[in-house]
Amino acid sequence: MIKGESYGEKIAKLRPAKIMKIVSVVALCAGVIGFSFRYLRIYNAQETKIDQLERALQDLRSAMNVDSVRQYSIQKVLAIISRFNPNMDSAKKYEIANTIYEMSVKYPKLDIDLICATITHESGRTWNPETVSQAGAMGLMQLMPPTAMYIAKYEDISWSSPEDVLFNPVYNIRIGCRYLSTLVNEYNVDGGLAAYNGGEKRAALWIKNGQAAGILWDETSKYVPLVMGIYKQYREMNWSNPQL
Repeated sequence: MIKGESYGEKIAKLRPAKIMKIVSVVALCAGVIGFSFRYLRIYNAQETKIDQLERALQDLRSAMNVDSVRQYSIQKVLAIISRFNPNMDSAKKYEIANTIYEMSVKYPKLDIDLICATITHESGRTWNPETVSQAGAMGLMQLMPPTAMYIAKYEDISWSSPEDVLFNPVYNIRIGCRYLSTLVNEYNVDGGLAAYNGGEKRAALWIKNGQAAGILWDETSKYVPLVMGIYKQYREMNWSNPQL
């Protein structure tokens, strides 16, 4: 210390050093804070990217699962068609199988096994798209032209003639599944099949009376267990070795 310095002079000499220290501390803190904010931004960005990646992977897994179910379903239907109509053109088989799968997705209460069981029985186990019954029902799902013409407009299918529409297997299945789905939603599977074959009035009365005997037409009373039996077989079958 220099002799004779006043207190004010001492303070004046110390102030720049303290100011520099304060400035350094403030700068350091600012740097730390700035780094922290940058780190948080980078961390948050990385977290966002990780979340996006995880969602993308989940979407991919879901898509793969859906595609696996679709391919399994189509292969199963192809095996059923080939069992009854092996000479059908392969492209038509695939088109039919794909349509049946799409209808099972569109109408949750109609799985591919129920649709296939209905077609198998309705077509007389032929899977012939141009099958016609003695009563005039047409195609794979044996639809009567007046009923089919009414339902076709809800499927955005232009009605030209019964043959053009109902011998087209894709149109026939779309119309038939829409009709069957409505009945199954109303009366469950047994009742829906009864209504599909014998009309809603008898089916509703049958359901109301606890499915008592003597209410359904004789044909319908046989039809329901026959289709249900095929349905059970299809649900249990291994499509790679179908024993139908």
